[in-house]
Amino acid sequence: MKPLSELFSKLVERIRGVEYIDEQTLQEISRELQRSLLKADVPLDMVKSFTDAAIRRMKEERPPPGIPVKDFVIYVIYQELVKLLGGEAEPDLKLPKRPYLVMLLGVEGSGKTTTAAKIALFYIKRGLKVGVVETDTVRPAAYDQLKQLAEKIGARFYGERDGGDAVGIAKRGVEQLKGVDLILVDTAGRHRNEQSLLEEVKAIYDAVKPDEVMLVVDATVGRQAAAQAEAFMKYVPIHSVAITKMDSTARGGGALAAVAKTGAKVKFIGVGEGVDEVEPFSPRKFVARVLGMGDLETLVERVKAVFEEEEVLEELESGRLDLLTFKKQIDALLKLGPLSKVLELLPGTLASKISDEQIELSQKNLRRWRAILSSMTEEELRDPGILNASRIRRIAVGAGVTPKDVKDMLKAYESMRKMSKMLRRQYRLGARGVRLQ
Repeated sequence: MKPLSELFSKLVERIRGVEYIDEQTLQEISRELQRSLLKADVPLDMVKSFTDAAIRRMKEERPPPGIPVKDFVIYVIYQELVKLLGGEAEPDLKLPKRPYLVMLLGVEGSGKTTTAAKIALFYIKRGLKVGVVETDTVRPAAYDQLKQLAEKIGARFYGERDGGDAVGIAKRGVEQLKGVDLILVDTAGRHRNEQSLLEEVKAIYDAVKPDEVMLVVDATVGRQAAAQAEAFMKYVPIHSVAITKMDSTARGGGALAAVAKTGAKVKFIGVGEGVDEVEPFSPRKFVARVLGMGDLETLVERVKAVFEEEEVLEELESGRLDLLTFKKQIDALLKLGPLSKVLELLPGTLASKISDEQIELSQKNLRRWRAILSSMTEEELRDPGILNASRIRRIAVGAGVTPKDVKDMLKAYESMRKMSKMLRRQYRLGARGVRLQ
């Protein structure tokens, strides 16, 4: 199934392309909205209430002065979608106490174990000490999976390979990890039957008394997310929800809407398979992406965080732009992830101008240039002026590329060096001030 953004893109393009909006156009918009939401597996009653409210506003409200009617129509759709998915409120990511204990639960295959590692890394990157506890004694690979992920991201781990009593493991794990800021307790998703699973979840909850219970839901289940939430709610309170696989299916819209209907708050969404591909869920930002409005604020925050980590901005502002700094810039860009995902954060009118072929070429160039720079000595990185034909041949052989590739990279570097003064002037006026309205 196509991602949710693809389902809405044609509608937005159609609205932007009309000369004026009359009653017939509104009816067509209503039908297209309903089709898109139903394809996203949004519950039927929510689809009807959404489209009724949106069309009523389009008919009754007047656009602010200077705003074209078609832009106002898109804005109304944006506002109503935000309401549908939980409203304007942003998730509270602060830890009100230390250690703060979060218990993760969900059905088999929802991605709890990976989500535990993703959330752990999210907070580790923010300077906190995090521990994870594996209590799943039913799935044999759960212990090894979470242990390996914890070692990879630098989180403390507690589990008992030989299995045993899940409740006892949870209690011992929490006791062992008391010195950290955040403890994440992973639970089983599979049992002899649903009743046994729910009873074990309740027993662990009563034993460790978590500060927060987080339900993990696979986006591909769509509207069934509500049934999962309601089933667990009968045994333990659900304080927050994490939805996985939001990058791969339109049914994620149905999962989000269904969860919002239960009153539970979505806190995190998984946007890829990588352990770092998780982000706090903001209905406002999510809907902006779905409608092709982009999310410049998130893009700027991500770029700024990576560049500050690498101290690249400091070097740019001081004018020290050599190949060593250029290498750091490329490392920072590669840390942002695939360029296609970075471009999803740009407004549709900007992102649409860049073809898939151009994106792929740029990604290949970054990787090729990174290999070339890694084949250089520190002396060459700090003083590119010493690069003669023989050095370029040696670098090309070391990087597995041609001398022409090395020269092309040097041309790109030279262009960047000439632009550095302009970048220094514009950074404070540009990136630091961009905000999505």
